[in-house]
Amino acid sequence: MRYALSAVLAVIMMAAGAAYPHGGDGLKGEVSVEVVSDRGNTLLTVPHRDFWKGGTRVIKKYVEAKKGENYGIVIRNMTSERIGVVVAVDGRNIISGKRSDLKSTEDMYLVDSYEQGRYDGWRTDQDTVHRFYFTEPGDSYSAKTFNDASALGVIAVAVYREKDRPRPQELKRRESAPAAPSAGSAERSKSLAEKDEAAGTGFGEGQFSPTVRVVFEPERTPVQKTLVKYEWRETLCRKGIINCGQEGRNRLWDEAEYAPFPPGYRGN
Repeated sequence: MRYALSAVLAVIMMAAGAAYPHGGDGLKGEVSVEVVSDRGNTLLTVPHRDFWKGGTRVIKKYVEAKKGENYGIVIRNMTSERIGVVVAVDGRNIISGKRSDLKSTEDMYLVDSYEQGRYDGWRTDQDTVHRFYFTEPGDSYSAKTFNDASALGVIAVAVYREKDRPRPQELKRRESAPAAPSAGSAERSKSLAEKDEAAGTGFGEGQFSPTVRVVFEPERTPVQKTLVKYEWRETLCRKGIINCGQEGRNRLWDEAEYAPFPPGYRGN
């Protein structure tokens, strides 16, 4: 029997999402994933792709990262059933710190129906997370701890339905949570040195974040994957993902001078 983590504290952050177009026995409702700053605003987001692969909806988008800024991942479940969510940042599961492939066998959080959760950092025990913040590749948790740049700059969320729905919720207090491995002595790889313009996520200050273990048996295949590629503004501009040039003049709005005389006009 598998367990998922559920946050004790309520989250009031709201985020918009897109409805599932599938019919049949598909998940009915919305599951949105947004990246928010500590100021409470959603970061600049640019949609990239939205498609189906097998039975999984895949959503890809870009987000503007700001160096040194703490951020959180807000997942809002506007469906009638609870869901399990595997969350990975820079390719590492945010609960265990292990390499993530967004599989149903990984540690996951649970979001109840019509509820939302905010995930602010790497979980190091049952009651503590260490804050996410945007930083240079060499300072990222993935690089410093695991020498891993294979998924740098990507926030990934896989949404899983529960088997044998509905099921009464059984809450049990966790005795201990798997702690993320402590920082090792791995040197920065050559590939990281070539990614100076890339963005990564650091291992910030500790923050109180209590959880409980909840019985949850996920289906094998996720119903949704959301992949968020975060980049510095200058990188988004250079790639043409956002328009950073001067806005063009509007021929019906811009203020003009007085009407000019026609060529060769001599007047009276």
